Amino acid sequence: MLKRVLLIFSLLLCIPSFGREKPENWLEVHSEHFVVATNSTEKQARRIADQFERMRSIFQARFPKLPIDPPAPIVVLALKDEKDFRALEPEAYLAKGQLQLNGLFLRAPDKNYILMRLDAEGDHPFEVVYHEYTHLLLAKSAEWLPLWLNEGLAEFYQNTDIREKDVLLGEPSAENLALLRQQNLLPLATLFKVDQKSPYYHEENKGSIFYAESWALTHYMQMTDAKQNTYKLQDLADLLAKKIDPIEAATRVFGDLRQLQHTLEDYVHQASFLAFKVPAVTQVDDSKFQVQPLTPPQSEALRADFLAYNDRTADAHALLDQVLKDDPNNTLAHETLGYLAFRKGNLDEARKYYGEAVKLDSHSYLAHYYFAAISMRSSGASDDDAPIENSLRTAIKLNPQFAPSFDALAVFLARQHRNLEEARMMALTAVTLEPENIGYRINLANVLMNMQNSDAAIRVLQVAAKMAKTPQEIMQVNNFLMSAQAFAAAKQRQSEMQEEAADSEVEVQSDNDDTPKLAHRAKFVPKGPHRFLTGVLKNVHCNNPAMDLTVASTVKNVSLHADNYYQIQFTSLNFTPQGDLNPCKDLEGRPAKVEYVESADESVSPRILSVELHK
Repeated sequence: MLKRVLLIFSLLLCIPSFGREKPENWLEVHSEHFVVATNSTEKQARRIADQFERMRSIFQARFPKLPIDPPAPIVVLALKDEKDFRALEPEAYLAKGQLQLNGLFLRAPDKNYILMRLDAEGDHPFEVVYHEYTHLLLAKSAEWLPLWLNEGLAEFYQNTDIREKDVLLGEPSAENLALLRQQNLLPLATLFKVDQKSPYYHEENKGSIFYAESWALTHYMQMTDAKQNTYKLQDLADLLAKKIDPIEAATRVFGDLRQLQHTLEDYVHQASFLAFKVPAVTQVDDSKFQVQPLTPPQSEALRADFLAYNDRTADAHALLDQVLKDDPNNTLAHETLGYLAFRKGNLDEARKYYGEAVKLDSHSYLAHYYFAAISMRSSGASDDDAPIENSLRTAIKLNPQFAPSFDALAVFLARQHRNLEEARMMALTAVTLEPENIGYRINLANVLMNMQNSDAAIRVLQVAAKMAKTPQEIMQVNNFLMSAQAFAAAKQRQSEMQEEAADSEVEVQSDNDDTPKLAHRAKFVPKGPHRFLTGVLKNVHCNNPAMDLTVASTVKNVSLHADNYYQIQFTSLNFTPQGDLNPCKDLEGRPAKVEYVESADESVSPRILSVELHK
């Protein structure tokens, strides 16, 4: 059976019962860049960690511009046999007729798990290791990379042979070749359109030809480019990254696809195949590997976490119940329960579990980050903001490559209008770590607006507008850009009026004497959590750039203030506003959800932070 792997995002699964069996001996091996957890031997665990480190060094040398190390840790669960593997793999693959998996890669925004069987057969004992690591490195390209090329590259690199003095890349797979020579190839137009919902990707009788042909076409492209000193594979990737239709992109690069089909059919029947020989850059000091045994609760908590991220919720809860029965202070169990509650939208419960993990002195940056991020949003947050800030700073210290922690700290400081230069640096770091994230750029612009630097905010948002892809991203960026430009214009008008008043020595009065005059506010000192109130906006009055309004709800009416309404984050829920939003004219009588924070001085009105307009 060919070794098959899968890039997992989200599956809707049926849930079986999950009973506890006799505890096994588990251990962890920590290398410089990987964690290997296994119920096999220390020798096996060391060898797997060594192979991952060696493969990493090969990719680092071959693709120096590729980000090799993801911000989230890479945890390899190496199971000694098929029975243990099937207890964790996606249940969709347990049904009869489904493709048999020997390994898979499970990627979430904050986790990287690789699941592999140690008893699987094959020409290369670590081919699943190399296959999965290729998927990991290609993860950021998964949005535009077609499935056939993603799997083709993984199949190409899975046969890597790491030797003492050199490395052989691209050795052909005897099983792939045998299959391709026995069956008709898929039409290339079909191959190019296979996605994760396609039966060619899942069903055993169709999946095998998909993987084999993906490998063959990728191998042909790699070797042809090498022999002819061309870059057609890269040219194809460039077009695909621009969202060009896969068939159109292939036609532009290769010409007539019918001719390419004939060429590929001839290619798989040729007598010999080329491979790359590259110098070995695989020095790994395994004496620095750290080995530690895992208790039954520790190993079960780790497997429960994998099951939670793998959408096997009932199985995860069954294991977690057992873990907390045996070890009530198991931090990972609390973190996983927090994740499960968060995914269900139960923020108060999620915050409770993550908070318990933090109190247990969790060394997980994720526990600290989620506790802080949920606390910043939850109406049940503590009146003391110190734990939020402490957790964000701890998360940054534990993992300085995790962009969300920097972004959250920037938002936290900006909302409190303190340490704004540090907030700017935090937001800039988040953008640097994940330049494709539009939300981070919007938050950076918001910090700059708080610093009264509207020109810089506009430049940031103009770049974000060019990068925005989805309708929601485009609407968000345009809303913030509109606010920043309006603020810059108002600031310019105010400056011009002040200059005119100074020149004429005449006090500038309001054109409308009936406009309510808003009292001057002393420096605002926030107190307590951010609060949310849904109702109708009433009594909206402006005295540029200040604003007062009242949120009238069925529970209570709350009067709110903003020193500068251009700094309020305006968004809309499930509709697109018509034309430009003028807060002073367009908010009266509108239903909305308003975020605000109270003042340490009870005589001062709470401050408006954001307004989400409803239909």
